Formats: sequence, structure tokens, C-alpha cells
Amino acid sequence: MANNPASHIDQGVLRAVFEGTNTVDAPVLQCVHVKPIAGVQGGPERFRVVFSDVSNFVQSMLATEVSYHVHDGKLRRGVFVRLKDFQTKTVKDKNIIIVLDLEVLEELGECEKIGTPQPLESKADDVQPQSTTIHTGGFYGNNAPAVPQQQQQQQSLPARTNISSTAAHANIFPIEALNPYAHKWAIKARCTNKSAIKTWHNKGGDGKLFSVNLLDESGEIRATGFNLQCDTLYDVFQEGGVYYITSPCRVQLAKKQFTNLNNDYELMFERDTMVEKAEEQNGVPQIRFNFTSIGDLQSVEKDTTIDTIGILKEVGETSQIVSKTTSKPYDKRELTLVDNSNFSVRLTIWGAPAQSFDVQPESVIAFKGVKVSDFGGRSLSLLSSGSMTVDPDIDEAHKLKGWYDAQGRNDSFASHANMASMGAAGGRMDPVKSIVQVKEENLGMTEITDYFTTRATIIYIKQDGFAYPACLSADCNKKVIQIDDGQWRCEKCDRTHPKPEYRYIMLVNASDHTGQLWLSCFDDVGRSLIGMSADQLMELKENDEKASGDIFQEATCKMWMFKCRAKMDNFQEQQRVRYQVSGVSPLNYSVECGKLAEMIKMYDVQ
Repeated sequence: MANNPASHIDQGVLRAVFEGTNTVDAPVLQCVHVKPIAGVQGGPERFRVVFSDVSNFVQSMLATEVSYHVHDGKLRRGVFVRLKDFQTKTVKDKNIIIVLDLEVLEELGECEKIGTPQPLESKADDVQPQSTTIHTGGFYGNNAPAVPQQQQQQQSLPARTNISSTAAHANIFPIEALNPYAHKWAIKARCTNKSAIKTWHNKGGDGKLFSVNLLDESGEIRATGFNLQCDTLYDVFQEGGVYYITSPCRVQLAKKQFTNLNNDYELMFERDTMVEKAEEQNGVPQIRFNFTSIGDLQSVEKDTTIDTIGILKEVGETSQIVSKTTSKPYDKRELTLVDNSNFSVRLTIWGAPAQSFDVQPESVIAFKGVKVSDFGGRSLSLLSSGSMTVDPDIDEAHKLKGWYDAQGRNDSFASHANMASMGAAGGRMDPVKSIVQVKEENLGMTEITDYFTTRATIIYIKQDGFAYPACLSADCNKKVIQIDDGQWRCEKCDRTHPKPEYRYIMLVNASDHTGQLWLSCFDDVGRSLIGMSADQLMELKENDEKASGDIFQEATCKMWMFKCRAKMDNFQEQQRVRYQVSGVSPLNYSVECGKLAEMIKMYDVQ
């Protein structure tokens, strides 16, 4: 521990931060308390932390992306930290810090609470409307200076369009900071996509909904309005417009089957949610892309949602298909895109966009929210929640247009057709790796998916959420939602089923003599490991939980050959490698003994 750790603390900095006179970019404070917050079941774990500057202390809440400091045991009572990125907020005359990034100063060690810090309370009479986003280098956008105005008592309405000053929205949150525990917040965001109104009819009654995708400098989030909110707010939102959305507005765990956005939460408009079109349209990005090149599609898993950009090479005619499940007709149009990877891909657009499509060939089109299919090798389909932008004013589009004009117009392009089947027919031999080799060789750490086989023993199966209720329609397998007793609805098929078919989605911890890995296993693999279908196991768990626990226990301590792929994945704004099992097989002891015999011969010294 440092000889005098108190000398490293920026004493008095907390008051300066909340009074707007702070000059320290990344203040050093002492952590005097850490406590978990009771959260939503299945949601990320959150923590409340108290920081002291010797003179004062304040309550703080950690963003989920920095909670790993607590899980790793580094952020604990008595240690010293440097706040690298944070926000301030005042709730009911209490000052609060939302910590977005921090560094634990391990070289300073830890000690008991220094001094007798006092709570830093806010004085209601002294509070002036001001921007609450600080120390972010403009990352979250700059809010206009607050202008004091007379507070008017108004009846709560679902949508308000006459509050005309940023002063009314001084407590602006970045989208990435929204969570179920935040109250009295507002966001300033651009509507990047608005869905059509969807309706449903069942025994419980009729209903309707719409959704919008909202974007600011920090991230994106989906918001949905049902029934009355649908009637009130649908015409308020226009694609491309910037809006203030002010609580009350429910923040809940995102239903991933309905959204392609990288956010663990989503919004649900409530009766008193306020939506106002912003007079200032600056400080909010137009749209955010995370492009996958056409040449890399072969390494992207089927059913993954991606963004892509390309030159429009060919435009097909509009045609119509009839859904086998709903018997409804759907208009479709096929486009051919190329890019500087010298690959082409077929992309299908549906419905009204297919009918009204009038983009000229050789234009640059950026697509957000397209689904990857393995039909014909690799093909793409624009989701209803996706969007396309013609000739966007972004660097990727300018570079692509420059390449096409210089040489691409005369190039020939390869197709993904049959590439996947050729790889399978060729019997790709994935290298056998020990778990330590997988980690030391950084498999999955690049943009290319890595494949390997490992021999490992199951030591633990996570029983919570081991299966999900799936649609009964052939070739669907999407998650269904129970809307009433005996009614399970699939949004993809637009059908209601009397019951679901449960399918495995298990997390398995496997070990060999060098280490452990968490492996993701889906239905076919789960059936092999457990020895029964997820439907059967779910029924057993509902009738006899002890018996189902015994089934899980029986599946452990068994050795398998796991055929895996390692791929970089985004989770809570952080990148991590995901190991997915594509197939398992029991050990062939004759073959394995032969391999061991060959290894022994290699060490034979004459």
C-alpha cells in the first residue's frame, strides 16, 4: 500500500463536480461501500457504490459494463479508483453519480475509510437546470444551455408537443445508461425506423402495436406502444426526426426475437409518457452501422442479423409468394449487391419497399438489419425492422463508390452459391485442440470464425433457462410468447398454437486436463447430451423437479468430442468470444488409444 494514500485523493472534488466548477478530468476517490441491487430476474446484476473524497461522499451506480470490477474482486470497500467516465444526476435532492468507466488503482492498496466524509446533499433552491453529461469528450452529444422558465402545471398527456426548450429536459440520459432502476429521465434520440401498425385477434380480445428504433451518440434502443399509445404516438414519430422521450416510460429486458438492436433493454410507452419533437436536430447521429462485408458472409452463422453495404448491381422484378403457414400473399423483389471483396450476394426486400423500390443500378445502398440465410450458399433478407439508405454520406459509401468507378465496374464477382455445401462435402477436418490451446491461440478473437474439436468432460450444466418455448411450425423454431392459457403466439409466423415445443439452449461447462470452457449447446446437441427431448425434460421438471435435477446430474462427468466454432460476440457493449457446439459424438476409444500410442512413440528415445 502507498505510504499516504489520502494524498492521492482529489479532496473536495465531489462538491465541485455537482456545482459545475470541477477542473479534474478523472478524479481519484475512495470506495467506502459496495452493495448489489435487487434486479429483474434474468437481467444483468447491478451494484450501488459509495465514493468518498474525504470531505464528502455520494451514492453511485455502476453501469453494467463496468460491473466486472466487482465480480473480479478488484472493486471492494477501501480501494481507490479513478473515475474515467461518469454522469451526475439529482433525484429527490440527492446527488447521484452513474459510473460508465473507472480504473481501480491497485498500486494504492486499500485501507479503512479515510476521514469523516459527510453526505453531499443537493439544495433544492440552488439547483439550476444544466446538462448532466460530463467527462465524455462529447461522446453523448452536447446539450444546449438550459434556460430557466416558469414551471406550468399541465394535465399529463401521452404526447406533448409544445414544451419548446431544452431546459425542460435538463436531465438528459444517454440511451446506454437507461435501466429498470432509473427514474425521472429523458432521452434525446433520433427515430431511425418506425414499423407499420400490427394488429392481433384472439380469445382475449383485439390489440395493436407499433415500434420505433431510437438512436443517440451512446447507442440504440427499441420502443413499443400498445393500443392507446399506438393511437396517440404513431403519427408523432417520423423516421429521421429527433425527439425528447420523458419518463414515465417502462424500461424492461429486451425481447431479442423482435429486435436486431444491440441493447439488453427496451422501452414500453405508458399512458403518461411524454414525447416531444426537438427543435434542435443537432448532436444526434443519423444512423449507426456495423458493416459486414459481402466476402465475409460465409463465416457468418445462419439467422444472424447484420448490417451490410454494397453497390446495387442488378434489380429484379417484383413477384409474389403465398405463405404456407398463413396463406397470405407477400410481395418480394431480389437485388444483387457487390463490394470490393469481389463477391456478390442476393438480397430480398419485402412488402411496400419491394413495390416502391426505384433505386438506379450502380447506386450505393447501406442496409441495416438484414438476416443471413444459407439458401443458395449465402443470401440476405431485409427484416421488417430493418432499413436501407441510398448513397449515404459516410466514409464506407464514398470508398465503395470510388473503388467501383475506378475498377469495380469491370470486375467479375464470385458468388457464395454452393460454397457452404462444398465445404461440408469436402469433409472439413477441424483441428483437435486442448482447452488451453483454444485460449492461448486466441481462437475466435479475429473477424473470422474459427473451428476446432476438443475432447472434454461435462462438469456442470446450467439448469436455469435450459430451454425455450418454440413455434410448432415446420422450419420456424422461433420463440413463442404465452398470451393466454393454451395460447402461444409466434410473431414470425403470425400464428397462435395451443402449446409450444421446447428446444434446448443450454450452457455447459466442459473441462479437460488444461482448463475449462463454457459451451453453448442447441437442440440437437442437447438431445445427445441429456438423452431426451427438451419437451420431455420440461414436463418432468414441472411434475418432479428432483427427478429433472437427477437427469442433469446424470449427464455430467461424461466425456465427449465437441465440434465447436469460436466467434467474437457483443454483449453489453463488450466483446467476448462465444464457443458454440455444432455437434457432439461419444469417444471412439479404439481411435483415441491409437492416437495416444502414436504420441508415446514421438517421445521414444533410442
